[in-house]
Amino acid sequence: MNDLKTIVELSHEFGAVEYVRGGGGNTSVKNDTTLWVKPSGTTLGGLKEETFVQMNRAKINELYEVETPSESAAREELVKNMMAASVENDAGRPSVEAPLHNVFDAKFVVHTHPCAVNGLTCAKGGEAACKEMFPDALWVEYIDPGYTLCMEVRKRIEAYKEANGKEPALLVLQNHGIFISADTADEIRALYARVMDAITEEYLKAGVFQTLEISEPFEGPETEVKIKQLFGDDAAFVASSGLFGVAPGPITPDHLVYSKAFPFVDVLTAEVAMQYQSDRGYAPKVVVAGDRVCGIGTSQKNADLALELAQDGALVLQLAEAFGGINYMTDAAREFIENWEVESYRQKQVS
Repeated sequence: MNDLKTIVELSHEFGAVEYVRGGGGNTSVKNDTTLWVKPSGTTLGGLKEETFVQMNRAKINELYEVETPSESAAREELVKNMMAASVENDAGRPSVEAPLHNVFDAKFVVHTHPCAVNGLTCAKGGEAACKEMFPDALWVEYIDPGYTLCMEVRKRIEAYKEANGKEPALLVLQNHGIFISADTADEIRALYARVMDAITEEYLKAGVFQTLEISEPFEGPETEVKIKQLFGDDAAFVASSGLFGVAPGPITPDHLVYSKAFPFVDVLTAEVAMQYQSDRGYAPKVVVAGDRVCGIGTSQKNADLALELAQDGALVLQLAEAFGGINYMTDAAREFIENWEVESYRQKQVS
């Protein structure tokens, strides 16, 4: 199928670090009966034709009509099982966004979380700026990912189609990222170029830099040794860089998954470390101490991702100044992600 080859090419192209980090983002291609979508927890850059999950669209459509439990965990479990029943190959667990990909009429859908775009989506003035720059876009306020987001966006898309005679090619999700849909690869690329060029122009006008300033660490490895002693197995591996302006709160689901909502920024003592874990219910993923910022984890990949997403979050914090400053996720939104089995699964697959 040539369309599968095309979506692989698009996945690799938009799996670059300027569009996604870790296992973030997802892509799909469809015909009248079948949806091929990225497996959960895989990277866009690593996708091949045979690794896409093949799903029966008629069975996915049943999700839109089912009466789901009001309790979130029970609802998501039901949806997960119904999605599993629609899978027609053994390529793995489909991306949680699969039902949303299925909503679009367009053949190709590419969902990413570019840092440049999230400077807009995570900003207090993001919605107003988005509507000014992209009047044809559909902006959606923050909604818990998964089934809840899919069902609400499905209604919004139907309303957009009634008002405009076509579906939106650009869906912008607050504190999340963007979906771009089209029937050809060239249209996908042109739409992404339009978005990235327009936002870059806004940063230039605002005098906001799109690079993160990171200082050079000058001390020895004592800080990393101390971190390993304090956090034990949770800090079996450490990745470090010089200091930068770490975001002090939750920005997007991806940042929560890989680097947690709140960095550890206090003195490195056993008492304070224990207090952090007691207050939060988990060890930190990012520690700011001495002359460096450290990502910690149970594997080197896990630690590297924590640091990478901390740097990405810091840049989002910086870029959001062009649109009125950062708009953090609410406690309720944060807690949903922290307790969502789907995201725990995704982190395990990538880390």
